[in-house]
Amino acid sequence: MFQHQLHRRDFLYQSLLTGACALGAGRLAAEEQQLPVFGQGTFRYRPVAGWGVLDERTPVKNCSAMVVDARGRIYLLTDHCANNVIVYDRDGKLLKKWGTRFPGAHGLEIVQEEGREVLFITDLNLHRVFKTTLDGEILMELTYPKSTGKYASEKEYRPAWTLHLPNGDFFVLDGYGKDYILRYNRAGKLLDYFGGPEGGIAHWGPHGGVIDTRGPGEPELVIAMSDQQTIKRLTLEGKLIEEISLPGSNPRMIQIVGEYMFVPHLADNWPKDRESKGYISVLDRDYKIVSNIGGTAPRYVNGKLQPMSQQGGFFRHPHDLVVAADGAIYVPQFASGNTYPVKLVPEV
Repeated sequence: MFQHQLHRRDFLYQSLLTGACALGAGRLAAEEQQLPVFGQGTFRYRPVAGWGVLDERTPVKNCSAMVVDARGRIYLLTDHCANNVIVYDRDGKLLKKWGTRFPGAHGLEIVQEEGREVLFITDLNLHRVFKTTLDGEILMELTYPKSTGKYASEKEYRPAWTLHLPNGDFFVLDGYGKDYILRYNRAGKLLDYFGGPEGGIAHWGPHGGVIDTRGPGEPELVIAMSDQQTIKRLTLEGKLIEEISLPGSNPRMIQIVGEYMFVPHLADNWPKDRESKGYISVLDRDYKIVSNIGGTAPRYVNGKLQPMSQQGGFFRHPHDLVVAADGAIYVPQFASGNTYPVKLVPEV
């Protein structure tokens, strides 16, 4: 009986999320109430049916990253070269789109710089990091860090994401290449690098993360270590502070919201099981999980986190997220059948 209900739910979720545009507003609202609430405690969310679903004129492939600008516009990065960047309003309406040259589009960050906002895009296939305007004009292009002597050619360099300091310095995480973390200044000059195998950074590790400036001490690099099922806390010079084990996870990115961190997991048994699905964890200031959105409730035994897993079949492969000012969560998904992002709102 349970299996039948679960399959029916999976069908209902996908029907609502991809076909909602064809429903009338009244019917859609009624159908949406059938979707369950995900998460535990004070972090519980309900999906918004049909958010962001567009037509064949605006296709997506892998939806890898999202950011929001100062005006509340939401930027989606996809590796579909018909439109690498799709800009939505908060209701999921298409505002604009641009980009035809990023076949390996992967990481996206938005940065306030000299009175304007700029984007940083990493491309796995082009082995480059790009800085652009919000409309796609390329302002800077960084190739592989040949001067380090760690790379035989640019093909060994596959940057996953960038992390940014207030002074304009930024770090590039070579999470699909040789796993080094490289620090650049605002002008794109290489200042330092660390990690890699000799620095204790395992392969398929430094995928995304955040710079934690909440103090009281010095800023820290907090790195989502993907297939390693951990989060690493590092100094800005690369010294290990702490490693947090997250069994049954695959952390891809991190967003800090007040005293909490939101972490999307690609799947609960990746890469061993490519069909396994993901969820989102919420961690408190002490790196304890307080909610798994779309996953099993966190459980600690003698202070040790027990293995987690997805639950409910809602998410496919969450790859990044945006927690907006109103508390809504926007989630792009990778390797998820060319599906558009999903939106969840707090359950009141």
